[in-house]
Amino acid sequence: MADNIARVFADAIAPDPTRPLLTWYDDATGERTELSGATLANWVAKTANLLVDELALAPGDTAGVLLPPHWQTAAVLLGCWSAKLTVLDMPGDVDVLFAAADRVAAAPEWSAGERYALALNPFALPMREVPPGFADYVVEVRGHGDHFTPYSGGGEADADLLTRAAARAAHLGITPGDRVLIDAATHPDPVDWLLAPLTAGATIVLCANLDPTRVASRATTEKVTHTLP
Repeated sequence: MADNIARVFADAIAPDPTRPLLTWYDDATGERTELSGATLANWVAKTANLLVDELALAPGDTAGVLLPPHWQTAAVLLGCWSAKLTVLDMPGDVDVLFAAADRVAAAPEWSAGERYALALNPFALPMREVPPGFADYVVEVRGHGDHFTPYSGGGEADADLLTRAAARAAHLGITPGDRVLIDAATHPDPVDWLLAPLTAGATIVLCANLDPTRVASRATTEKVTHTLP
């Protein structure tokens, strides 16, 4: 097994960077966003460059992530892990905070050096109104480079997450080459919806507000081989 999350991500892309790696659906809005490995890698690199070049963060610094399962959340998390930040999901002192627009109200529980809000809009559109004290992640990240060389080696946090991800992949029955349809509501932990499939060498169809009547047709359309209801 790879010794760090950045290597797991790189290995997931390597067989064919143009194939869909993460496809996002929101059945409440009708949104569908498909990201190839190469496209997601660009977002991840931009995020890591934002953290390192603009914020001057270093391995071991901390990031708070108040985000639901979403393709932009995948970019934020993988960007943080590529920059060797420790990602926290419980309130505390962090160097940078990423919060969904509807979770900004919880931000006062966090002490953060820098704060970014995400509207999670279709097509990654900017926010119409940026909350006070925050910057718009989508606007800020776009100006950064499409390539980032992740720090080598694995730390304790990477090892723990990868061990958990491998165990979850086995428990959930995810195998190499699978295309996995995941209900975001029942699998909100990124270890389940992001790291377990990547660790197993699978690709992801992540669905929010999943309409049960659409599962069968979507599985056919997306060539799904495994479903996590």
